[in-house]
Amino acid sequence: MTTSGGGEAANGVPGLGGRGGGLDHSTRKLVRVWVDGCFDMVHFGHANALRQAKQMGDVLVVGVHSDEEISKHKGPPVFTEEERYKMVRAIKWVDEVVESAPYVTTIETLDEYGCDFCVHGDDITTTADGVDTYHLVKAVGRYQECPRTQGISTTDLVGRMLLVTKSHHERDETKGPDKISLQNIGQDQLARSPYTGTSQFLPSTKRIAQFSSGKEPRVGERIVYVAGAFDLFHIGHLDFLEKVRQEAGEYIIVGIHTDPVVNQYKGSNYPIMNLHERVLSVLTNRYVSEVVIGAPYSVTPQLMDHFKVDIVCHGKTPICADVDGNDPYAEPRRRGKFRTIGSGNSVTTEAIVNRIIKHRLDYEERNRKKEEKELRIIESKDDG
Repeated sequence: MTTSGGGEAANGVPGLGGRGGGLDHSTRKLVRVWVDGCFDMVHFGHANALRQAKQMGDVLVVGVHSDEEISKHKGPPVFTEEERYKMVRAIKWVDEVVESAPYVTTIETLDEYGCDFCVHGDDITTTADGVDTYHLVKAVGRYQECPRTQGISTTDLVGRMLLVTKSHHERDETKGPDKISLQNIGQDQLARSPYTGTSQFLPSTKRIAQFSSGKEPRVGERIVYVAGAFDLFHIGHLDFLEKVRQEAGEYIIVGIHTDPVVNQYKGSNYPIMNLHERVLSVLTNRYVSEVVIGAPYSVTPQLMDHFKVDIVCHGKTPICADVDGNDPYAEPRRRGKFRTIGSGNSVTTEAIVNRIIKHRLDYEERNRKKEEKELRIIESKDDG
């Protein structure tokens, strides 16, 4: 296993080893919290668990399982281990990342990285043999739980993407597949397990506030505006934002387009995540300072003036004209404040969907096995 820092992260909360409480920080031992997982298709549900874990201490150490371990116990991951390591490092509550963390959390692992206890959501995680992966740390009282984020899971996202077959990419809705016959792919409405199945995600101002940094630009910081769908926030988006931070400016404002706007320029199957899901996913990123919810597709003079934008950046993906046929970046170009920045990464949302479709049967089987294991555990608890 290897470890590395995640960079600047948020402080904890009073009473749980974090900031406040009148404690002498020069003498008090820092509380180190361990969280581990696959973190495949990192979404705001993962990030919310990390946010809650961070509040229980001072330093958040995140162990990420290898491709080999995930394939053995759960099924093939969507993202490679290197992609997953980088995605987790970029979550703003993460302080350190441990690569190739063991699938079963051991006391020795906690001790090796100086962690006081382990935190996990209140769902079920088991090995290929159906053994609770946290049974060892639970036995010695070094385990705590945080509530799982309702309405989002990797299993559900995979199911949504599996509905996007090649025929379903047709803009003509009549050429799409029968959604009812495919509904069970994502293990959503028809799922019997409360952990594999998902409920509808209900956005709230409280959740957005929890994810927001609330930071104003500091004196001298360049204010950068970027906009897009940011659907299934992935390694390509991350690399783009990292490049923007390095080359354009420190204070990055991300405009997130509405679902109808994204649907208009990307086709009838997109976005896969709705507006509020996409907003929360972007807000987890340590490079993002502010998000404009439902940003206009064309960058307007009012938007640039209101946010005092110094430069507007776009990646090297094609730019679609607005509904009136005009260039959506006409205004920043006119002001001499437009720049194209390449991410150096070819991964797109469409590429991820294609990964899923290519290995469709594997992911269907993965979802089925996961649900069966969860149901066996639930039934054994009921019998007990």
